[in-house]
Amino acid sequence: MLKRWIAGFFAVAILSAPAYADVNFSFGIEVAPPPLRVEVVPQPRRGFIWAPGYWAWDHGRHVWIEGRWLQARAGQMWVPERWVEYRESRGPHWHFEPGHWEHEHRHGYDRRRDHDRR
Repeated sequence: MLKRWIAGFFAVAILSAPAYADVNFSFGIEVAPPPLRVEVVPQPRRGFIWAPGYWAWDHGRHVWIEGRWLQARAGQMWVPERWVEYRESRGPHWHFEPGHWEHEHRHGYDRRRDHDRR
């Protein structure tokens, strides 16, 4: 009986794990992204937030991804996609950071700082 209970517990844990997974990846390239495009932000939509457009890397070139509406999440804020420049011995290197949700009350978080680094 104990073996069945343990097996059942692990089966439930394994099957429910993907619901809690937050896949996040990043990568770097040696080609600077073009300047951000100016977008006209549509009128606010109740229950949604505007995620601004950004440059993605696709098959060896930068491709503009238009801004889009995301369904708001209570107590969280959207941190937009961005490219961050790192200086290395062989020259500048650009690192892509995907957009993600963060808790609004993260200690020490300053949205303006993140926006200024874009």
